[in-house]
Amino acid sequence: MIYLSDFISLIFPRICAGCGNSLWKHEEAICHFCEYHLPKTNFHADPENPVARLFHGRVGLESAAAFLSFNRGSKVQHLVHQLKYKGRKDIGIYLGEQYGHLLKNTPPFNSADAIIPVPLHKKKYMKRGYNQSEQFAIGLAKAMNIPVSRHLLTRTQATETQTRKSRFSRYQNVKEIFTVNSPQDWKSGHLLLVDDVITTGATLESCCQALNSIPEVKISVACIAAAVI
Repeated sequence: MIYLSDFISLIFPRICAGCGNSLWKHEEAICHFCEYHLPKTNFHADPENPVARLFHGRVGLESAAAFLSFNRGSKVQHLVHQLKYKGRKDIGIYLGEQYGHLLKNTPPFNSADAIIPVPLHKKKYMKRGYNQSEQFAIGLAKAMNIPVSRHLLTRTQATETQTRKSRFSRYQNVKEIFTVNSPQDWKSGHLLLVDDVITTGATLESCCQALNSIPEVKISVACIAAAVI
C-alpha cells in the first residue's frame, strides 16, 4: 500500500540541496553523505577563532563563530546560493538546527536571550519573499529553545551588493543603515546576532553598532559560514 507521503514524493521528489540526489525519509534538506563532508569549523569551541578575531578592536562581542568554512565553488557556496536565491528556506532551518545543537551546550552562546537575524531591506524582502538569515535563526531557535526577535533591528536603506567590494567599501556601503526598535525592552540582554555568510564583517559590525544603543547589551555572533579562514 502506498501512503500519501510516498505518493507525494513520487510527484514532488525531495532533493538533497548538496548533491541533487533523492533524500531518504529520515533525511532533511541535505543527505547524510553531504552533511558528513561539510567543512565544519568547530569555531564555537575556540574563543580566539578567526571570526572572533575579525572583530577585535572593532566592536565588543561576547563571542563569534561560524558553522562552516566558505570557499568559492564549494558545496557550501552552492547551499548558500540555493538558500538565498532558489527558495530553499529548508536549508537555512536545517543548518540552524544542526548548529543550534552545538551552541546550546557552549557558553556564552547558550546564555543568549534572543536571536536577531540581520534584516533585509523591505524592498529586497518583498522581492525575495523571505530573509535567509531569519531561516537560519528559526533553526537555531528550535534547537536552543530561545526566541527569534524579527523586528528589533530594521534596515533603513537598500544597499548595493557587497560582492567584489573591498573591506573599506563594504563598511561604507552599510555604515549606519540599521536602527533599533524599542531598545529599552532588551536592557542588559544577551543577543545572538546571526547572518548567512561572513567575509569582512562589515554588515555585522554595522548591526552591532546599532544594537549598542541598548543599555548594557551583550552581543554574540553566529553565521552559517565564514570566508575569513
